[in-house]
Amino acid sequence: MSGLDEVARRAGEWLRGVGPMHEIVISTRVRLARNIRGFFFLSRADREMRQAICDAAVRALKKAAGLENYAFVDVDALDELDRKLLVERQLISRQHADGVGARMVAFDLTEACSVMVNEEDHLRMQVMRSGLQLDEAWTQINQLDDAIDERIDYAYHAQYGYLTACPTNVGTGIRVSVMLHLPALRLTGELERVGQAAKDMKLAIRGLYGEGTDALGDFFQISNQITLGRSETEIINDFGRVVIPKIVAYEQAARKALLKSRLHTLDDKIHRAMGLLQSARLISSNEAMQCLSHVRMGLHVGRIKQIDLQTVNELFLQTQPAHLQKLQGERLNGEQRSFARAALIRARLNSN
Repeated sequence: MSGLDEVARRAGEWLRGVGPMHEIVISTRVRLARNIRGFFFLSRADREMRQAICDAAVRALKKAAGLENYAFVDVDALDELDRKLLVERQLISRQHADGVGARMVAFDLTEACSVMVNEEDHLRMQVMRSGLQLDEAWTQINQLDDAIDERIDYAYHAQYGYLTACPTNVGTGIRVSVMLHLPALRLTGELERVGQAAKDMKLAIRGLYGEGTDALGDFFQISNQITLGRSETEIINDFGRVVIPKIVAYEQAARKALLKSRLHTLDDKIHRAMGLLQSARLISSNEAMQCLSHVRMGLHVGRIKQIDLQTVNELFLQTQPAHLQKLQGERLNGEQRSFARAALIRARLNSN
């Protein structure tokens, strides 16, 4: 049993199911990329320099105001299962989990704030909030950045701004992303509207766990791609007042259209999903996510009333491979996970 076993039993910030537009906007995340002056970017850093960067960053973080109660986890020392657990909780990226050499993550008890050390940049700090809370997330991460800035000499250029490993992050170093649940647009075949809107606005669309991942359970991450030449406020305002409301309106319209003209199709999808979840003896992670996605939509459009949203949100996380094995207290192969996942879902849904 590792120190992360208790973490697996808590609900993560990104699935709390509260905040503005939470029925469609699962979570808001703001990230800042920072590097330490005097060290190479990680692409040129050898093992010794990576360790020196990690040591310098961790010393500074532990002394920064407001970070006194953060948990500090040595990612390099974790086994594969614990690294996957942190990915599933959105506390580290897949790139960070799969990296080599010295690397850490620090996060607060609510898991709303976290800082990755030696991911793509020396520091990747993030704040996550449930629902659409861009202004609140920006205020919180700005305070976190200021606290760390007092302890670290950032790599900064008077003309170009913060210097980052990827040129697209140069400038403010900010990456704003919002996770959306868009099952109705999937059912109505109108997801291309989201894709076209994102393309027109020079945004990136990614899956549940970021770059290179699939849209499991109809979860999509929408994020900015350009930071140079734009202020943080401009980027935040575009997202909060233009981009996300537009996509939310698409999904709301699709849900209304299904309720009005394709109610039997909608009900069939929702109740088939519910029936499978309540009866299956073997179920894969992807199938569970898709079924839970339909049930979650059914709750929000009033077609299912016998379970609560919190149960569904918790199952999204608890049925992921690493969480499932942590809850079972043992390593499981694929078939064993499918059996344990189905049993967990039945127990949770049939107890309501």
